[in-house]
Amino acid sequence: MTKPEMDKLMKEIFVIINKTRDAGQAEYARADEDVFANFRRVGSYTGQPKEAVLMTYFMKHIDGIASHINGHTSQREDVTGRITDAIVYLCLLWGMVDENK
Repeated sequence: MTKPEMDKLMKEIFVIINKTRDAGQAEYARADEDVFANFRRVGSYTGQPKEAVLMTYFMKHIDGIASHINGHTSQREDVTGRITDAIVYLCLLWGMVDENK
């Protein structure tokens, strides 16, 4: 892949990432006031900080990506969906780190 091809792909990827995050915001956080609401709710049920909840969700996608790399291709969703979700979780974690400063 050439650099211009990768530049184009990265722009396309970030459009998908933003759509995925917006959909997750509506489904899980349920409001615009607190983008981490789902992580806080689940954390209150389990006695974990929001970052630990996020890490659990993130690792599910890492596990699926690892499975794909190891040759398992019959997953419920395409591996690019798992990669997208993992990137979204990393961006959310960045937001949590920023919020904690």
